[in-house]
Amino acid sequence: MRKSFFALHRRELLTAGAALAAGALLPGTREVQAAESAPVDARAADALLLPGFRTERVKTSGAELHVVTGGSGPPLLLIHGAPLTHLSWFRVAPELARHYTVVAADLRGYGDSSKPPDGDKHINYSKRAMAQDQIDLMKHYGFDRFAVVGHDRGGRVAHRLALDHPQAVTRASVLDIVPTHYLYTHVTKAFVDAYFHWFLYIRPAPFPEDILNRQVQDGTFSRGGLPELRAEYARVYRDPANVHGMCEDYRASAGIDMEFDEADIKAGRKVTCPLQVLWASDGAMGRMYDVLGIWKDTYGTKVSGAPLTGGHNLQEANPAGVLGQLLPFLAG
Repeated sequence: MRKSFFALHRRELLTAGAALAAGALLPGTREVQAAESAPVDARAADALLLPGFRTERVKTSGAELHVVTGGSGPPLLLIHGAPLTHLSWFRVAPELARHYTVVAADLRGYGDSSKPPDGDKHINYSKRAMAQDQIDLMKHYGFDRFAVVGHDRGGRVAHRLALDHPQAVTRASVLDIVPTHYLYTHVTKAFVDAYFHWFLYIRPAPFPEDILNRQVQDGTFSRGGLPELRAEYARVYRDPANVHGMCEDYRASAGIDMEFDEADIKAGRKVTCPLQVLWASDGAMGRMYDVLGIWKDTYGTKVSGAPLTGGHNLQEANPAGVLGQLLPFLAG
């Protein structure tokens, strides 16, 4: 039975609360010991993992972003997920840069990008605000039209980008997500069990921040499964501002972003550019949802896609599979 997130049965709320209290950790959490040779700043990490890419800081209308660029050819924007950074693309970005001018930035509130004030109703962390950052960023490099690939939260930014700026987005690919609006209006116990952090992070500050900061301190906070990334993510999240920025992202998704999504659905607005949906056949989204069907039914007019193995962080675990799907799609 379909239920609105805002009208859950009391028993389901209690179940969600018990899950949060019993295991308020990120999915896939494992102990991480930062290597003694770990990069000590963003530029060092970029040079190590993305050799040949340029590192810059770019001011947008609402933030200041840590950015890497590389390659030549048509413009391609890569947007990372949570709690990751632009470096989550390090296994696919060099190959993409053989064909495209690749631009990848830390989202506002993440990594080494700035952390704007929360704003009324968390609006400064809305996907609309984050999408505007990407428009400003690409204009900084002289690009008015470009393709975009987004993973996880970055896929949600890419979705909003394609809706708010259809004239700018030529093609969009989203990795391992079902639209936020659908998820929050079709809450099930299975969803709560798999994505209980969605319900933890939206609690008022500093409740979730205090939990996550303790995990950072004791070494149990991680989503960087690859050894190359663990130390970098440990460095980033030692800054409590990054923990707060991530929580603000989730708070905005459950509030102001839902209002924007509902307005689009009421007006019949959909993504009109070619939209590719890739998802993990061995991940929670693939197990619980008809991912491609959901996107086709309500959210896009030219939707294609395919399942891949590799778990949620497909671009890290299965770069060959991701590139095998992305390159022909982007080439049109």
